Amino acid sequence: MRTQLPEDKSDMNDVPIRWSYVFVDRPLDRFDLSSAFWTSVTGTHLSERRGDRGEFATLLPPAGDACVKLQGVEEGGGAHPDFAVDDIDAFVRKAEELGGGVVFAEPGLVVMRSPAGQPFCVVSWQGEAVRPGVVEGPEGSYSRLDQICVDLAPAAYDTEPAFWAALTGWEWGASSLPEFQRVAPGSDLPLRILFQRLEEDRPTSAHLDLACSDVDAVRTWHEQLGAVLVARFPYWTVMRDPAGALYCLTSRDPHTGNSRG
Repeated sequence: MRTQLPEDKSDMNDVPIRWSYVFVDRPLDRFDLSSAFWTSVTGTHLSERRGDRGEFATLLPPAGDACVKLQGVEEGGGAHPDFAVDDIDAFVRKAEELGGGVVFAEPGLVVMRSPAGQPFCVVSWQGEAVRPGVVEGPEGSYSRLDQICVDLAPAAYDTEPAFWAALTGWEWGASSLPEFQRVAPGSDLPLRILFQRLEEDRPTSAHLDLACSDVDAVRTWHEQLGAVLVARFPYWTVMRDPAGALYCLTSRDPHTGNSRG
């Protein structure tokens, strides 16, 4: 079934997303393992750790503005997006009108959940504007961490993508595979969101996707850094990082994020 986007968004505040971040959520007791791996595969270095328990850090690229952060969580692991905007209050009101809910708020930060339960954050824009480049692996392959895949129970699959399309104002698109949809911004923002329909009813979760010029070459490189192959599919390969969390290597163009062929 095709996602039904809102028919009339004219009454909703137009609050453009100025920048976006991919948050890598991993167990706090494996923070060092996570940071060593994810800085390596993204070609970045770690900022000073922040937070009461040192649970936050930014992955700093050699050029351009940071767009990936690491958070130590109590258990499990996954991913969530942060949206940087000029007017946090207006964006939060828009999210609430669309069915989202506030979990926590402090000056400069609001933690929210989508209707299906996917966490996301709204933060103040700090002038970020330049997207970092792709990362070259040791064998000459290229990759980029550019996508969060939200894994949805069948009952949420026809409504959740509509929330994100309306919230972000990004372009909604169907896939050649019926179990996937996506919303994507222009090329100036670093994050896309993919939606995958699961075959079972379970809570909403999310994982990271990297676009790869050569999936097998990137897989080999990641294995050398401690990742483990889980499964292969025609257009993506499932991996497990050293902290135990799943992520995917996808056969998309790392420069554009789009499927090849």
